[in-house]
Amino acid sequence: MPRMIVNDRPVDIAMDPRTPLLWALRDAANLTGTKYGCGAGDCGACTVMVDGAALRACLVTLSECEGRFITTIEGLSPDRSHPVQQAMVAEQAIQCGFCTPGIVMAAAALLARNANPSDDDIRDAIPNLCRCGVQPRLLEAVRRAARVMRRETTLHAAPVPGIAPADAARTTPALSPAPSGDTPR
Repeated sequence: MPRMIVNDRPVDIAMDPRTPLLWALRDAANLTGTKYGCGAGDCGACTVMVDGAALRACLVTLSECEGRFITTIEGLSPDRSHPVQQAMVAEQAIQCGFCTPGIVMAAAALLARNANPSDDDIRDAIPNLCRCGVQPRLLEAVRRAARVMRRETTLHAAPVPGIAPADAARTTPALSPAPSGDTPR
């Protein structure tokens, strides 16, 4: 049974050690912020940090994660206050949101190791695919987050709309059947 630290908590995952980390996070740990995109490591939707490095969770097995520190989007900042998350909102670099967790994780890993990345550094570190086309705004969002992290400026983005982080992992109760004789149209 592979053991690792996921979002600062020790975790034993009772799955085949050859299972991709992506499925262990989504299915065993209910951390569904890590998205399945292509399964081949091309799109970046499943990017997480493993020992601080941005890796594609679809390409890393549980056995390769044994004893390592895994950070998912849920663990990066449970209240969505990480500068990258805030800058993505402020720069309107989020469209449908499917690719956003992977992009945020790749950007956070970049800024943790390079406080002042060039545009080429950003493009190299975040090759994630976004079919909605946020790439131009993404560059400015990462530059802005870098300035915040270097304490050159502050950022007060509006609250992120949608589901509150505390509610994100809740399950939806099953719908009760319609009373007999009342058939939905």
